[in-house]
Amino acid sequence: MYILESGQDYLERILMIKNKKGVVRSIDIANELNFSKPSVSVAMKKLREEHLIEVDEKGYITLTDEGYKIASGILERHVIISKMLISLGVNEKTALEDACKIEHDLSEETFQAIKNHYLNKIK
Repeated sequence: MYILESGQDYLERILMIKNKKGVVRSIDIANELNFSKPSVSVAMKKLREEHLIEVDEKGYITLTDEGYKIASGILERHVIISKMLISLGVNEKTALEDACKIEHDLSEETFQAIKNHYLNKIK
């Protein structure tokens, strides 16, 4: 299933908020991303329709198995790429911003090579 970059960003953010706060609501996503609540609501509707998230009667958002798989893959890319850039001397703010741009466009082969290189370097 192909997910647009914006959808990947939402899934990644849902996972990050879940890891930090334990629960996720649309308002949490809007606040974290500085997006309007209506914009987030539209995105959540699309992710629900794609069966990547579920929203309960209280408005709490959870990732489906497929949503979690996508979110955790994007988050792993973000973490590895930003740490690698920092290890190369890039300042943290720039590394985090650049990782957001890079994480979506790398092939799986290239990402695995970067990941293996980085992990072998820190051993």
